[in-house]
Amino acid sequence: MTARTLWWLKIGRRCVLAVAVVITVLCAGLLLAAIRNDQAITGNLGTATAEVDAVAWDRTIIRFETPDGIVHSPSNGVLYPAGLVAGDLVRIEYDATDPDLARVAGRTATLTLLPLGTTILITWVVAGAVAWLIRQRLRREPEVTEPEVAVVEAETTVKSG
Repeated sequence: MTARTLWWLKIGRRCVLAVAVVITVLCAGLLLAAIRNDQAITGNLGTATAEVDAVAWDRTIIRFETPDGIVHSPSNGVLYPAGLVAGDLVRIEYDATDPDLARVAGRTATLTLLPLGTTILITWVVAGAVAWLIRQRLRREPEVTEPEVAVVEAETTVKSG
């Protein structure tokens, strides 16, 4: 194994671990954001009955009316929408100062613990396995030595031929 290959393996191992750290930090950030959103809703609690307009893979769009008669449809959808289908009527809780921040009534950030925890666990299992395999490969290979150079004395004549 060449010195360059060893260097790339060491860099690759560090990159694998760095990606795992970044994914872990992102998941922690998502959990903190969900907790912050829940606190904002709880701090200025408004409730309503909403109609589910559309369910897509990335969001569930709802429509509801606040006590002042304004109809709201949060562009980012409703928080914690699992199990909703278009046409459903559902009780929601929203931030009275910002009706675009709404969640299904009774659901909180604790629902994010399982998917985020699973993501972190799988990330570290995969990263750990890859880092371990790279480490084993590095241990198996003997140390890289510089190639030997033959020293030719100046008085020696070399015949070609």
